[in-house]
Formats: sequence, C-alpha cells, structure tokens
Amino acid sequence: MSKEVIKVNNLGMRFNLMEKKVDNFKEYAIKFLKREIRYQEFWALKDISFSVNEGERLGILGLNGAGKSTLLKIIAGVLKPSEGSILTKGKIVPLLELGAGFDGQYTGAENIYLYGAVLGYPKDFINEKYDEIVEFSELKDFINVPVKNYSSGMKARLGFSIATVMDPDVLILDEVLSVGDAKFRKKSEKRILDLFDKGVTVLFVSHSVEQVRRICNTAVILDKGELVAHGPVDEICDLYNEKYIEEVKAKAKKKKKKKKKDPASEDK
Repeated sequence: MSKEVIKVNNLGMRFNLMEKKVDNFKEYAIKFLKREIRYQEFWALKDISFSVNEGERLGILGLNGAGKSTLLKIIAGVLKPSEGSILTKGKIVPLLELGAGFDGQYTGAENIYLYGAVLGYPKDFINEKYDEIVEFSELKDFINVPVKNYSSGMKARLGFSIATVMDPDVLILDEVLSVGDAKFRKKSEKRILDLFDKGVTVLFVSHSVEQVRRICNTAVILDKGELVAHGPVDEICDLYNEKYIEEVKAKAKKKKKKKKKDPASEDK
C-alpha cells in the first residue's frame, strides 16, 4: 500500500494588498497615522486538497499567477497558510529561488557553508561534500571571488549544486532545471533523474509541458488559485495544452491581428 508523504487539506492563502501605491516610508507613515491605508484581500490559493504518495513525481501546471510557487512555498514551510492544513513526512529539500540565501560580500566558498546552513546541512557534511559541490558547479576558478561579482547564472549553478548534494525524501523543484547553459541544464537534469531512481518524492513546477511529461507520473492544474484537475501526467498535460496553451496562443494571435488593423497603435 502506498504511503502518503504529503497531505494538503482545504488549503487557502490570503494576502492583503494595498489599494494605492505608497512610494516611500514617510508617505506610508503619514497615511498610516491618518488611517488612510486601505487593503484589498487577494486569495492566491483557495480550498486546495490533494495528497502525494512516497516515490510519486507530481507536476504542477498553471499560467502565471495561478498560485504554483505560493503552493510550493507553503509545502516547503516558507509560508504559513491562512486556512486549511498540510502534513509532510521526511526530509524536504526545496529548490525554489536558487542562491536567494547568498551574501554578496562573501565568496562562493563561504556561501557554500552559509547556504548549506540555511538548508539545514551540518558543517561536517558540507566539509565532506565541498569538493563535489565546487566540481559540479564548474566554478572552481571563481570560488574565492565575492558572489556580488557572479552572474545570475553562476549564482543559480552554485545554489543548485549545494541544494542537490543531499539525498532528500521530498524534492521541491520550481523552474530550476532551466539554470545555466545547455550543457549545465543537461547535467542538472541528469542529477535530478538520478535522485528519482532512488525513489525520491518530487513536486515539480515548469512551464514546459514536455518536461513535466518526461519527469512526472502525475500532475495537477492550478487556475487562479484553484485546483481544477488532478490525474495521470499524460491526461493532465493533454488537458492543459488544449484548455490553456491553445487559449493563450489564440489570444496572442487575436491581439496581433488587432494591432495590425489599428495604425494608431503602431505610431505609439
């Protein structure tokens, strides 16, 4: 019998957004004292329920603003839901914003220990894996350079190398297989696939439907914060292509035609 490692029950996430933009702290303080600050409720997720079994690889599909990253952050423990509950089992390693925990003033070598500590790795473990991390990142010549001088791709490569050096029970991936050049993307995907062979449970967000097909065995679709479909990966990917991707293409085509018919829009 399959063992549940993630159980999401009636999950909801509410954000309070300012109705009017405030440009600086002074303006905010004045408006706050005058009680002129007004907020509007925005539900990024509404009544989400599903479960993930041990060894399952779940793809999460949805257009921009669907709530995919918010959902992953709640499961990873980065955000606390406004309502509902979530139960997780085992060691979770989230690959969300690679390199977000880096300090620009520190070198790459120092950030390996800093970022490793953020992910909960003991110092002895990082010592043992240090050479492997540097080799995989292909940043040996830059490892003693401050990270503020790294490109975004270099930061992502180092972050990926640190985050994937441990074998987790649950791996959370948010668009991280697009880091680096084509050669590094191929190498990073192979590392992820090697983890799959060990039976790691995976939650995977990608805008590439084909990548979801290749990596996952089940999938869900989020639409404006709501769960609209959950099932076998091929079935869900076909539905997503038909209902969402084709719709986006049709709207883009319609917009392009409208622009051609309107000479004034071309003068702007």
